[in-house]
Amino acid sequence: MARIISIDYGEMRSGIACTDPMQIIVSPVAGILTSELMTYLEAYFDREKVDKIVLGMPTYEDDNPTPLVKLILKFISDIKQKYPDISIDTINEGFTTQRAKEVIYMSGIKKQKRKDKHLVDKMSAVIILQEYLGHI
Repeated sequence: MARIISIDYGEMRSGIACTDPMQIIVSPVAGILTSELMTYLEAYFDREKVDKIVLGMPTYEDDNPTPLVKLILKFISDIKQKYPDISIDTINEGFTTQRAKEVIYMSGIKKQKRKDKHLVDKMSAVIILQEYLGHI
C-alpha cells in the first residue's frame, strides 16, 4: 500500500499530514509556505509512494465555499496535470484550525510553541486526514 497525504491549504501557509504505508496512523509532516508547496510535494513524491491526496475545502457556517476554494481548485488542477496517477479527494474542513488550536492547547505544549502557526497548520492537516479516514 501507499500513503495518503492531506493538505490544509492556506493563502500563506499550508499544513501537510500523512498516513503510514498501511494507512492506519496519521502523523504531521510539515508546515510550509504555500508558495513552496508544489516544490515540497515533488520532493516528497520522489521518496514516498502516495496513492491519494486529501484537501480540506473551507466553507462558511452556511456551507457556502470561501474565496480560498478557487485557489484550492487551481492547485488540484495543477496536481492532476503533473501527477495523473494520484487520486485527489476533498473534505469539508469546517473549523479545523480552531480544533487544531484546542488540541495543541490540551496537549500541554508551552505557550511560546503554541504560537507557531506551522504547528497549527500541521495539526489541521492531521484532523482533516483523520476525519477523511473515518469516512471511508
